[in-house]
Amino acid sequence: MATKYNFRLIVPAALFGMVLAMPAFAQEMAPANANYNGAPASTDPNAPASQQMRAAGRDMKGAGEDTAAAAKDTFHGTTRAVKDTTITAEVKEALMQDSEIKSSKIRVRTSAGIVTLKGNVASPDMAARAAQIAQQKEGVKSVDNRLMVANSAR
Repeated sequence: MATKYNFRLIVPAALFGMVLAMPAFAQEMAPANANYNGAPASTDPNAPASQQMRAAGRDMKGAGEDTAAAAKDTFHGTTRAVKDTTITAEVKEALMQDSEIKSSKIRVRTSAGIVTLKGNVASPDMAARAAQIAQQKEGVKSVDNRLMVANSAR
């Protein structure tokens, strides 16, 4: 009687174990599955779980690479902004130290090493002198001289 009892317990347990293992076997055989359409695993809900996991891993790796590239771009953008701010400060200081130009109201802006001068000056020579001073500063690629000569006869 003890043998029958063991047999009655072991057979259902073995069958139950095989039923639980079937999904694992089915995943390995998925390409032969009639529902699998060959679409990328990341977009195909019928793709095997193992392919979906690999696709998710590739997507995560791509997201990590995108994030690293964005951080690198941000670093370079910040570095450029600091350099531009430094150039602007140096040009303003040099213009203030020039005895002819310091009384003029010249606005200085720098973007990617290009200095833009705006405002009014008393003469064309003063505008040329301001552009020359700006061009001599380290890091200046070019000068966009938009200074206007103001009439003193007003």
